[in-house]
Amino acid sequence: MTTLAVLCYVVRGGRVLLIEKRRGFGAGKLNAPGGRVEPGESPERAAVRECEEETGLRPSRLRRAGVLEFYSRGGEPDWVVHVFVASDFSGEARPSDEAVPRWYPVSALPYDRMWEDDRHWLPYVLAGGVVRARFGYDPSYSRLLWYSVEFRASGAPLRR
Repeated sequence: MTTLAVLCYVVRGGRVLLIEKRRGFGAGKLNAPGGRVEPGESPERAAVRECEEETGLRPSRLRRAGVLEFYSRGGEPDWVVHVFVASDFSGEARPSDEAVPRWYPVSALPYDRMWEDDRHWLPYVLAGGVVRARFGYDPSYSRLLWYSVEFRASGAPLRR
């Protein structure tokens, strides 16, 4: 069964907000705020809700930045993740039970503390592009086995 989820990258002044997950899937890794889309909820609404719950920030001016598919068993994807970038927000970042937020320079992201796939697609998104990507992991999601990334600058066709 495929899980629908979202990631919301809040960007301001050359910095991006990442969270250190405290529990659950990806605990200990740095990632964007995000999580599962609830039944009847749009991906946009889920991105705002998850960001607000995990960081205290309410993102606005969301831009659709791509779709990621993650596989570990073959067949259908385990996860389909809608990626958004928010260029504005209200509120103040604060830790939650789920995450500790911190701002990082876009030019010096700590990829060694992030998911292995991030280095293959996130630079395109943070540069204003759009991605469509597929990633194959081992069953424990500890090692990236293969990937395919298509990207485009705003208004251009997708390319590999």
